[in-house]
Amino acid sequence: MENTKYSKTYRIIHWAIAVSFLLLLITIFLRLTWMNKNNMAVIIQDYLSGTDQALTQDQLIVLAKKIRQPMWDWHIYIGYVLTGLFSLRFILPLFGQMKFQNPFTKNQSIKDKFQKWTYIIFYICVVISLVTGLIIEFGPKEFKKPMEEIHVLGTYYLIGFIVIHLAGVLIAEFTNEKGIISRIVSGSK
Repeated sequence: MENTKYSKTYRIIHWAIAVSFLLLLITIFLRLTWMNKNNMAVIIQDYLSGTDQALTQDQLIVLAKKIRQPMWDWHIYIGYVLTGLFSLRFILPLFGQMKFQNPFTKNQSIKDKFQKWTYIIFYICVVISLVTGLIIEFGPKEFKKPMEEIHVLGTYYLIGFIVIHLAGVLIAEFTNEKGIISRIVSGSK
């Protein structure tokens, strides 16, 4: 099998997208765990119980949301970066860079077709996530709730894709595409 050579542009876009996804997952993880509004409200209430101050549950939730807002703002900023990176990803093939692979090409192995279809499905899911995120931020208020429900599903496909991607890279590295990790990092073996 012929080893793929990755251009500098390809590698920069690949790793910028990977880091962006990792940062997005961290903000999601924090929001669902340590910085969950209810957990934070309990911590604030525990602190206040040692003073002569008290807040209602609604006030505690509002305060908890205000505390975690700067972290969530980063989720939004990274989403903008990812929107730009994916726009580049879709524009670059027009200039001969980062070509899309066709799953309908004849004489492909099942593995190659699976790989190409996985990327197509991934790209569709990412576009849906980016569009719903932008609608949440800039769209009409009545669309916010249904778009949030769709947007949250992005966590599941993203984790699934990362697992499939890493497993595929490791399998390739230790079977028929030795050096694939070196090539995507440095461009050469």
